[in-house]
Amino acid sequence: MDGAVVGVVLVVVAALLVLRSGMRVVNQVERGVVFRWGKALPEYRRPGITFLIPFADRMRKVNTQVVTMPVPTQEGITKDNVSVKVDAVVYFRVTDPIRAAIEVQDYVFAVGQVAQSSLRSIIGKSDLDDLLTDRERLHEGLALMIDSPAAEWGIHIDRVEIKDVQLPESLKRSMSRQAEAERERRARVITADGEFQAAQQLANASRIMSETPEAMQLRLLQTVVEVAAEKNSTLVMPFPVELLRYFERATKRLDQEVEKNERELDGPAALKAGIEQIAAVADKFGPAAQLTASPEPEPEPVPSPAPEPSAPAERP
Repeated sequence: MDGAVVGVVLVVVAALLVLRSGMRVVNQVERGVVFRWGKALPEYRRPGITFLIPFADRMRKVNTQVVTMPVPTQEGITKDNVSVKVDAVVYFRVTDPIRAAIEVQDYVFAVGQVAQSSLRSIIGKSDLDDLLTDRERLHEGLALMIDSPAAEWGIHIDRVEIKDVQLPESLKRSMSRQAEAERERRARVITADGEFQAAQQLANASRIMSETPEAMQLRLLQTVVEVAAEKNSTLVMPFPVELLRYFERATKRLDQEVEKNERELDGPAALKAGIEQIAAVADKFGPAAQLTASPEPEPEPVPSPAPEPSAPAERP
């Protein structure tokens, strides 16, 4: 009886040991691929506790997390014959654990090699300007080149990015000089454009001021106010040429008015003086002639006074 109990206990312990040897735990980020007698089962084991047949099943765990794999620096020559060094980074994950475990021996190493060769190929097909400025298009093309063989391994390429582009020192200096020249050109163009617009506005302003001279005086006063706000000890105020021309025109108009008034006043005065001379000559020779000034506005010509008769010479 005791031997039977011991035998039962041994059988139970042996069964537990067998079950324990066949029990496996699959983590949340893993998938289990079971090989039974060397042949992969069509279904993979999901996260949790799973049981395998002892001595018949063997399980391989495959990580399904996104793998971040840096691509070593690759040196190549661009399409425009520039030697550059480019490094990148690849983000990928396993979508089919069975194919990743069967189709390729080491899928991480395989993806790395494909990424390096694809990076060299994309460098040779691109210009230097594309590597420096149009990287988004290069990222898409590089991801497509890597994803084509990786899809057969049950791997999906999420994203590929070029991290850095190393240029030769001589090329860096040339690009620096080119950038400086471009900035200088833009600065000169902007300055010339500003001067052109300023010249147009000044031409319009001068045209308006030539039509209204008072605007020049107002502008002069405004300039004086602006200069006086600087609190300088000495204020030099220029005398505008337009003001001199204004005084010159005013003087000419005043001289013309004076000459006109003199002409209007000189006519009657000259006539009166001539009549007085005639009356004085007439008084010497006879009764004074009653002469009156003609009311006519036009003065009459004044006769020249007659010479006085000389005394008769005495005969001897």
